[in-house]
Amino acid sequence: MNTALIVTTYNRPDALAVVLEGYCRQSDHDFELVVADDGSKKDTTDVVQQFARRAPFRVTHVWHEDRGFRAAAIRNRAVASTLADYIVFTDGDCVPSRHFVRAHRQLAEPGYFLGANRVLLSVGLTHRVLQQQELIHTWRGLDWLLSWSKRDVNRVLPLMELPDGPFRKWTSDRWEGIKTCNFSAWRTDLIRVNGLDESYEGWGLEDSDLVIRLLHAGVKHKSARFAATVFHLWHPEQDRRRLQDNQKRLDDLLRSSTVRAAVGLEQYQATVLDDQSVTLRRATT
Repeated sequence: MNTALIVTTYNRPDALAVVLEGYCRQSDHDFELVVADDGSKKDTTDVVQQFARRAPFRVTHVWHEDRGFRAAAIRNRAVASTLADYIVFTDGDCVPSRHFVRAHRQLAEPGYFLGANRVLLSVGLTHRVLQQQELIHTWRGLDWLLSWSKRDVNRVLPLMELPDGPFRKWTSDRWEGIKTCNFSAWRTDLIRVNGLDESYEGWGLEDSDLVIRLLHAGVKHKSARFAATVFHLWHPEQDRRRLQDNQKRLDDLLRSSTVRAAVGLEQYQATVLDDQSVTLRRATT
């Protein structure tokens, strides 16, 4: 199963560098990594290029012009840039636990998407991770318990590791709380629903929209909690001025049976496939 990790980022190169290092230290390196860059400046490009030179897997940087929060669009571009069978979404401020990739790959199952959760880091712990290179992805249980006792993390229960089993499908119609900072799906299912809907403007709810449309298409939820955790670095709250409009759009979707995004993945596929075929022809001449 060919797997692609899509890491979304925007003008936070220090956090991105820590997150990318976490992927170097994964227990499973059988994947490619795509940095989905929502219009960052050159310092982010420098981080990606330096990392790509030493990464034990293929690294691609997909960028578009900064025209405000357009996470749905850059994620669609990133999906179109790879031919991987299975796509794992996460964010450039979410440090992966050591078995994050392995868990998503092992739990993947036709007819299902995976949703998992995150552990929130305090301002102080985030500062130590970014400024003092605290390697939290190498921590063991006692380290996390001590950090929780100091209120540097909001919870430790998600760090329990449980195997696959029927309990993972008990909430097969769930969409609430599932976010693209820790989410995976089959490429064929993403194509079927036309990827993320770029009609959502500004921060909020474009990931819920994707999950609901997958459910409308008959793709069910399988939990990856207690297997694939990420550690979310603290940041100030995003601008939520468009959240009310996005909420109305989501409410309309919930009352419908809509499957395909109004503005989605299909607009990028033909161009990217043409570019890939040109690259392939050049490589074989």
